[in-house]
Amino acid sequence: MLPPPAGYAGPRSVYDYARGIARNGAHGEKFGYRSPNTDVVGWLIARVTGRTPDAVLQERVWSKIGAEADAYMVLDRSGTAMAAGGLNARLRDLARFGEMIRLGGRFNGRQVVPKTVIDDIRRGGSREAFVHGGYATLPGWSYRNQWWISHDDHGAFMARGIHGQAIYIDPKAGMVIARFASHHKASNLLLDPTSLPAYRAVAEYLLQVR
Repeated sequence: MLPPPAGYAGPRSVYDYARGIARNGAHGEKFGYRSPNTDVVGWLIARVTGRTPDAVLQERVWSKIGAEADAYMVLDRSGTAMAAGGLNARLRDLARFGEMIRLGGRFNGRQVVPKTVIDDIRRGGSREAFVHGGYATLPGWSYRNQWWISHDDHGAFMARGIHGQAIYIDPKAGMVIARFASHHKASNLLLDPTSLPAYRAVAEYLLQVR
């Protein structure tokens, strides 16, 4: 993404980088979030559809949620869209996307994403594998299809990005929170102890004032 320093001899693309990743553990043993897995999802989308991930996102989602502005995806030096961390969009449009997910894939009277897809996400993944992953700030949670599932009494789930980016959905409260952030550490480990209770507190307030 950035000009390489003098003498750089490392990978020049996400593809090249992925080739150098060694196996770490057995499949299904424990959960561990790995950004390159999301890049692979982007490559699979391109292989199956014959179109780039950003073009598919535009056609199937972005053009149907009333987005107020264009979004864009970062490309690596080979021109490949970076699905793992390259999406750039306005905050209100992220909230629109989150609202579409909260509504079971519907937005403005049309089904954007099949409801069965949203239902499958909300069921979550293996909680046992998640426990073994060592995510101490997310007790009782799991991960499925790019979403982090709380399994709490509100059915809350969220999309989590580095430095504190988030889309937090609380179905019971009918609430979506979209958040930009710029914490100096990429991991959410330092943010969760304050962010997650704050999201929950807003949801509890909304339930009280209705």
